[in-house]
Amino acid sequence: MTTRIPTLSDVAKAAGVHSSTVSRVMNPSTRGMVSDDVAKRILAEASRLGYRPNRAASTLRTRRSHVVGVVLPDITNAVFPPILMGIEECLRKEGYLAIVANVGSDADQQRFVINRLLGQQVDGLVFATARRQDPLIRECLNRGVPVVTVNRSEESGLVSSIVNDEHYGMRLAVAHLAGLGHRDIAHLAGPDSLSTGHQRRLGFMDAIDALNLDPARCSVVETPGYSREAGRAALLELLQTAPATTAVVAGNDLVALGCYDALKAKGWRCPKDLSIIGHNDMPLMDLVDPPMTTIRIRHHEMGFESARLILQAINSGVDSVVDIRLKPELIVRSSTALPRSARGRRPR
Repeated sequence: MTTRIPTLSDVAKAAGVHSSTVSRVMNPSTRGMVSDDVAKRILAEASRLGYRPNRAASTLRTRRSHVVGVVLPDITNAVFPPILMGIEECLRKEGYLAIVANVGSDADQQRFVINRLLGQQVDGLVFATARRQDPLIRECLNRGVPVVTVNRSEESGLVSSIVNDEHYGMRLAVAHLAGLGHRDIAHLAGPDSLSTGHQRRLGFMDAIDALNLDPARCSVVETPGYSREAGRAALLELLQTAPATTAVVAGNDLVALGCYDALKAKGWRCPKDLSIIGHNDMPLMDLVDPPMTTIRIRHHEMGFESARLILQAINSGVDSVVDIRLKPELIVRSSTALPRSARGRRPR
């Protein structure tokens, strides 16, 4: 025997109200139009009957799916789960659901996934994959899809973003090392095609200038990606071209972990032979050996704010552009110390 699925009319009859009242209560964005007592009674009856809103019918009626697509470059990178948690927390409060797509860095794969998301009638897209010049984002804007970028920004000036204040973070890192007495400070930069790599590189050079350090003694090596392998290769290259370097500001924590690997391969020790600062403060950076000094970024808040911005864009229909930069924090642990020259010790 087939059990009949309860309808909105069944809930209305059980609660003793009109169907339109039930419809308002089932939608979190209009629930406030109904008194608390009536809303509680309707929700209780809906739960008792096992009623579930018909999202497909609602989408046809309102042209809203109450679903937002979230596009991530690498879900295995520990930076992105807290961003995603912040996004989902904000969306749930407003009755929205996130569809998450892990798209990698290949442009064709990204385009395929984004087209499929748009085919699912998502109300908007949150991009964590943005490049400084990103044709996919502009394609979405041309199709009238609300877009927000998170963690990375796009330079067209057409899309809102919520990012870290990269210049401030690099100033904190360089000032910390200079305060310890370092003068030969290098930066292993992320890819310049990404706003994080580009802005952190500019922030590093600005900090060198502001602290009156000699830029000729402060090398920059660009890595092809934010990976441990890229960090290892970049540091080995740096120590060949700038052997006097006593401290490194890495593009992120994974690059910094690669620096640990390179030092171990050379028989050097951190921070005795080289001080290292990471960027992001991923989970467990306090448990590596040595515990890593790093720049802590507020990823959960970043995700929450990106969801707030996309909901604002969806609900207002206004194309106003907002650029939010969250202040990071320096977390000092054991991977930074006085330069080796101050201790009269040279690396082997």
